[in-house]
Amino acid sequence: MSELKLRIIVGLLLAVLAVGLIWAGGYVFALSAAVIAALIFREWRHLTGASLGWIIAGFFYALLPVLALTSLRLQPNGLWLVSWIVAVTAATDIGAFFSGRLIGGAKICPALSPKKTWSGLIGGMIAAAITAYFIADFGQLPSVMKIAGAPMAVVAQAGDFFESWLKRRANVKDSGNLLPGHGGIMDRVDGLLPVALLTDILIKIGAFL
Repeated sequence: MSELKLRIIVGLLLAVLAVGLIWAGGYVFALSAAVIAALIFREWRHLTGASLGWIIAGFFYALLPVLALTSLRLQPNGLWLVSWIVAVTAATDIGAFFSGRLIGGAKICPALSPKKTWSGLIGGMIAAAITAYFIADFGQLPSVMKIAGAPMAVVAQAGDFFESWLKRRANVKDSGNLLPGHGGIMDRVDGLLPVALLTDILIKIGAFL
């Protein structure tokens, strides 16, 4: 099986699992989020080593976004809030992947991530913008969330680059090997984590109204 086919199949399975967990909510979602946080922290330790400063940073890196997602899911419109975050991040990845492959062009930062191109970023922003608008509209989310997709795509890409820097620093290709065709958990949620945390902050301070 080609790497692309394997990546697509595993990605679809992960999407089905994510939809099921978000829909379930409650203790199922919270427990699953806790497990994911533990796996993220484990991979962080693998990438960064055992120094105290990195351990503390990894604890917050894994915990805060997961707490944000859990907190958002508990809100009355939590199903759509979390769905918006996950879908916008996924759209960013998918749009960037395919537009980058089809168009190619100049690299954003080849020293950190040699495959990421400006065309990929733009494709990811467009896909995220469209996804954000329709989910926010259908889920009756705050109006500003209809136009927040493209900026969140940039945030997601920043999270991706941060993880790429960690992997370069550790001289490894993937954060782990738990997900065939995708690498580790961090390889799949590196963009989701900052988007989740920032969305929660913006909602709590009243910026997403």
